[in-house]
Amino acid sequence: MADVEIKVENIVASATLGKSLELPRIAPALENVEYNLEQFPGLVFKLKEPKTAALIFGSGKLVCTGAKCIEDSIKAIHMTVDKIRELDPEIPEEFEIKIQNIVASANLGKVLNLEAVALDLENTEYEPEQFPGLVYRLEDPKVVLLLFGSGKVVCTGAKTADQAQLGVQKTKERLIELYLIEE
Repeated sequence: MADVEIKVENIVASATLGKSLELPRIAPALENVEYNLEQFPGLVFKLKEPKTAALIFGSGKLVCTGAKCIEDSIKAIHMTVDKIRELDPEIPEEFEIKIQNIVASANLGKVLNLEAVALDLENTEYEPEQFPGLVYRLEDPKVVLLLFGSGKVVCTGAKTADQAQLGVQKTKERLIELYLIEE
């Protein structure tokens, strides 16, 4: 059976700088930044290349979203931290970056009867009045897949692209095993 091709749509990564940040001092010094404490407790700093947004919090935590590959996610965090370090040289050179979530999409290439899938496939939630997709929770890898009648799939919760790939592949294999789609 051929592997299902996945496309990474978004990567969420975080970093902890181990030092609190003075957001009111940092905000005016950065370009492409949104800072409105009444709406959000941090800064939203947008980078053009790689096209990402970094959420910067006073606690010294950063969350980067929007990257399509792990390398770009890490690069965006380092670029953001370098900009902040220009204003606050006490920011440590070493800090941990953690991949929190990878969202990927795929197409099984087959129409799915979601009602039949909901009846036969374990660990599913399907409430078409609430949401048009079926939620399928896998244990290994620990990911959640949204299955749509069109055969399109969204995988979330992966920590690596390989986990997302494996989650989609295992789902396809299980659907074939249960005669819910043909090979």
